[in-house]
Order: sequence, then C-alpha cells, then structure tokens
Amino acid sequence: MLFAVLCTDKPNSLELRMKVRPDHLAYLEGLGNAVKAAGPFTTDEGAPTGSLVIIEAADRAAAQAFATNDPYAKAGLFAAVEIKAWKWVIKNPEAK
Repeated sequence: MLFAVLCTDKPNSLELRMKVRPDHLAYLEGLGNAVKAAGPFTTDEGAPTGSLVIIEAADRAAAQAFATNDPYAKAGLFAAVEIKAWKWVIKNPEAK
C-alpha cells in the first residue's frame, strides 16, 4: 500500500535541515524500492519548507514507523507530519 508522508518544517529551520540532510538521504536510500518518490516542498524562490515522501508500506503503522525514524523527524525538524493513504493512478510505472 502506498502512503504520502507530508512534512512541514518548523520556522527558521534551514540550518537544521541542511545539517541533517546527509543522514536523511542515506535513510531514504537505505529503504530501496519502498521509496517511490521524495523531495522537498519549497517557496517560490526555492527555499525548502517541508518534505513529501511517497512510500510503500504494509500498513499505516509501518508508514508511521518510517516517518518516526526519519533523521529529520528525530532531529526535531518538523512542525507537523501527516500520513495519507495514496493511490498512484497517473503515470505509475508499476501499473498493470
């Protein structure tokens, strides 16, 4: 099952985001094919304001465990995290 993990950074947290970014990227890479897409939300000028990760997980509890164990979350970067079940309909390379 796919889940969208929508994360909103705390205000004035760019320094923390950049400090923890290598660990965050290594964490995502370590999940292999479970991560379907990922990237930051940004301002119109390109400054990061949060993150979106589309992850395949067995259930909501597994998606929550993924979100909780993200180095960004552990570092306290996020003001809010929302997890939503998601169905990939358009341009899904795995659709049959």
